[in-house]
Amino acid sequence: MQHRQRVVVVTGGGGGIGEAIVERYARDGAAVGIVDANEDTGAALAGRLTDAGLRAHFTRADVGDFAACEAACRSVEAALGPIDTLVNNAGISPKHAGKPMPIWQMDPAEWRRVVDVNLNSVFNFCRVVTPGMVERRFGRIVSMSSVAGKAYLDIVAAHYSTTKAALIGMTRHLAGELGPHGITVNALAPGRIDTPLVRGVAREANEKVARETPLQRLGMPDEVASACLFLTSQEASFITGQVIDVAGGWLMT
Repeated sequence: MQHRQRVVVVTGGGGGIGEAIVERYARDGAAVGIVDANEDTGAALAGRLTDAGLRAHFTRADVGDFAACEAACRSVEAALGPIDTLVNNAGISPKHAGKPMPIWQMDPAEWRRVVDVNLNSVFNFCRVVTPGMVERRFGRIVSMSSVAGKAYLDIVAAHYSTTKAALIGMTRHLAGELGPHGITVNALAPGRIDTPLVRGVAREANEKVARETPLQRLGMPDEVASACLFLTSQEASFITGQVIDVAGGWLMT
């Protein structure tokens, strides 16, 4: 069990890809802090894991708010111990009648909210947890980008692709900045993964992606979780500053 002594925080951990990541870390021996805005799903997941004899702690937070993120991390540390692994998974991609809003019609409040959740949250959590990682000279950070951060996709809006592209740049910068302190920083770029978020778009759009994907299907949350656990494992200790597609070969760049 690679992560037996780890304390992991997963943002957006209450459902979808985040839930799969939380489950995998917990079953690999880690103590997992679940941070999510949805108290019902997050608390239920933590309860299910603790009932199974695993270590998990849920805390509700608006990940776009720095004070809330700081409080969430302190809650996790009080319950589980110092955080040494951070998975920045929280993300939103608003749709309107199943379609993205074009820039010329987008409400500025929607733009700001997506930037807060998808990008500013990564700063918030990194700012809170990296002092301890630097002091202990060990840390693992994985952020959830997207293939939409590398190529134009008409199934997402400008705010989503912009934030996911920004995470790639942030990942590379932080890898250089934090590497001398024993901290690795990487990102994952999922393609179309079968989650409630993806099911919110028109079925025809997902079927088109599946046809365009060499593996001829959508991905599963556990496949993203597997890549995440690899990047924080001992086997990946010399891998940093990388962005790994988990996309079945879709949009290879």
